[in-house]
Amino acid sequence: MSEAPAAPRTASADPTRAAGIDLLLRPPRPRPGWQLLPARVFAMCAVELQKLRHDRTELYTRAVQPALWLLIFGQTFTRIKAIPTGGIPYVDYLAPGIIAQSAMFIAIFYGIQIIWERDAGILNKLLVTPTPRSALITGKAFAAGVKSLIQAVVVLIIAALLGVAMTWNPLKLLGVAAIVVLGSAFFSCLSMTIAGIVLNRDRLMGFGQAITMPLFFGSNALYPVSVMPGWLQAISKGNPLSYQVDALRGLLLGTHAHVALDFGVLLVAAALGITAASSLLGRLAR
Repeated sequence: MSEAPAAPRTASADPTRAAGIDLLLRPPRPRPGWQLLPARVFAMCAVELQKLRHDRTELYTRAVQPALWLLIFGQTFTRIKAIPTGGIPYVDYLAPGIIAQSAMFIAIFYGIQIIWERDAGILNKLLVTPTPRSALITGKAFAAGVKSLIQAVVVLIIAALLGVAMTWNPLKLLGVAAIVVLGSAFFSCLSMTIAGIVLNRDRLMGFGQAITMPLFFGSNALYPVSVMPGWLQAISKGNPLSYQVDALRGLLLGTHAHVALDFGVLLVAAALGITAASSLLGRLAR
């Protein structure tokens, strides 16, 4: 008796297998770390900046203080001529310092926001995602830098209306933007580091108010380092705000400055700030 013929193999009704089917059968390849980190940083920065679209009040209200510094303090001391400025009007000398000051004031209270996110339960949700903690901090730091950059544009417009003789060289303005972002990144990380230590909004407000004025008056934002007493000169040399102001003056006004050194100091300070804030981020979530 002959054997029954073997049944033919069943074939797919679709002669050409869709290429996308393989994506459903195989998990997607994970991105390498060097690709993942920048994407996470950009995402966190974008999330932070989305808040400005819903409420721009902060930008308008923060423009009042630098305008008063330039209009009242700058104009008055330009007439008095009591502070040596190297032959430039005092309001010109003051403008870069006010840019750095307004950027610092935006960034130095950034830790309050991360404590609020902890209290609202948002921080815990972010920490359970695959996003590295350093990416969370870096994204927030550079979001603070972009906010400060917007504030710097406002101060530049006010200074231009007051007749401050500044450069409009695109390359130098790009350097100004980089300096503002780096300085703000450091001060926001300093704030988030303090937040990881004190763990409380009220305490952080106290610390923020206690360090902002010493940082500002202990820098070269209002007067040259040469007119300071010796002990204040030593503090000024260790103050990152002094390096930020020095670079801004050199780029905007063309005065003598150590721009490369200033940029390097701010870059190292921002990196150290991100490291310190990242290491204390888990303490906030406990």
